Amino acid sequence: MKKVKTADKESHSPLSFLKNLLIARWRSLLLLLIGVYLPFQVFEILTVKIWENKAGFPWDVPILLAVHSTANPQLDVLAVTLAKIGDPWTAVPILGAIALILLLQKRWRSLAYLLTASVGSMIINRTAKELMHRVRPQLWQSIAPESSFAFPSGHAMTSITLVAILLFLTWDSSRRWLVLIFGSLYVIAIGWCRLYLGVHFPSDVLAGLMVALGWTIGVSLIIKPYRTIAKSVDGDRPKDETTLLPEERELITKE
Repeated sequence: MKKVKTADKESHSPLSFLKNLLIARWRSLLLLLIGVYLPFQVFEILTVKIWENKAGFPWDVPILLAVHSTANPQLDVLAVTLAKIGDPWTAVPILGAIALILLLQKRWRSLAYLLTASVGSMIINRTAKELMHRVRPQLWQSIAPESSFAFPSGHAMTSITLVAILLFLTWDSSRRWLVLIFGSLYVIAIGWCRLYLGVHFPSDVLAGLMVALGWTIGVSLIIKPYRTIAKSVDGDRPKDETTLLPEERELITKE
């Protein structure tokens, strides 16, 4: 009897409620801090500094020159190939094919995440480029020149957006580790090729990675593409993919 009274007392205590809430939601809060706040904070710092000084950071040019010092014909071919693979327009048919598969499978929550994350990333990139008007490096004649503005890197944003989408879509399977490992290597390779070709400052690439990371993780916390139930034996689709979650229904009812 005393235990029941103690539990009732604790349940009505604000401190006890806060403690239990933090214990229950610590993973989400940690992901919000590391995956959303910190990347956006880095992007904000980079944006403000570049807005104040178009020349960029003291470490931009030395890093570019160090990467360029490794230039050779073999790396030239690799960098140009990676630039074509990582081009934002190259990602469109890939994402379109994935979207079609999700549509046919009636994985509507996953489809909503893919469309929101990819389209939003594209809008953020174009908007930031037009607002910042940062010119590209002119340290040497690039073998794959670009004419648009530099900040943030569209290739960097596209690569991490694509990897994040694939990672969240495979979150409940063992394939997520393959996506994480090869996806990380892919993102690093794309970032390297932009520096090797001399078409981006390191701060452009870093800004693109940070804002795309924060955006894709932030969208995932809202849409929750990983909130699915395993398929049944008869092959029915997961219920959460074709229906709203209870909390989502409640929000619509309130509105």
